[in-house]
Amino acid sequence: MLRNVLIISTSPNKGGSSAKIAKEFARGVTDAGNNVEVVTLRDKEINFCKGCLACQKTQKCVIRDDANEIVEKMKFSDVIVWVTPVYYYNMSGQMKTMIDRSNPLYTSDYLFKDIYLIVTAADSNINAADGTINGLMGWISCYEKAELKGVVKGLGIERPSDIEGHKALIEAYEMGKNV
Repeated sequence: MLRNVLIISTSPNKGGSSAKIAKEFARGVTDAGNNVEVVTLRDKEINFCKGCLACQKTQKCVIRDDANEIVEKMKFSDVIVWVTPVYYYNMSGQMKTMIDRSNPLYTSDYLFKDIYLIVTAADSNINAADGTINGLMGWISCYEKAELKGVVKGLGIERPSDIEGHKALIEAYEMGKNV
C-alpha cells in the first residue's frame, strides 16, 4: 500500500545534522516505493497560536501565514515525521510553534496514524531527547488514531561534521524503508 509521508524539518540551520538524518529517512521511504514530501520550517512564516480556539469550530486558523498550508499537508498524510535539534533538552521553538498551530486538526478527519521523530543533540546521554519525546507525546495523545512508531536519535553531534558516519544515518534509512 502506497503511503504519503510528510517530513517536517524544524531546524533553523540550513543543511544541518538533523536535515541530513531526515534526508536518509526520506531516501528509505522512496526506496520502499512510498511518496515523501519534506517541509522545512526555516524559510516559512509561522506565527504563534493566539489560543482563540476558533479553529475548533472552523477547522481553519484565523492567522494567515504558512502554517495553514502545512496543516493541510499534515491532515492528508498517512505518516508524519518531526525532525528537530534538541535545545535545552527539548524540541526547537519552531517545532513547538508548529505543533501549537496544528490545532485545527484536532476536530478534523485527519489521515495520519504513524508518527516518527528524528532528533539531534550535542549531548551523548541516551536520555538527552527525553524532553522532546515527552513533548511530542503530549501532542500525539490528543489524536486517537495516532501513535509514535519510532525515534531516531543522533546524539553526541556537537558540530555538523559529527554526523558523518553516525549510526543515526543508517537507523533513519532503515526506519524510512519500513514505514
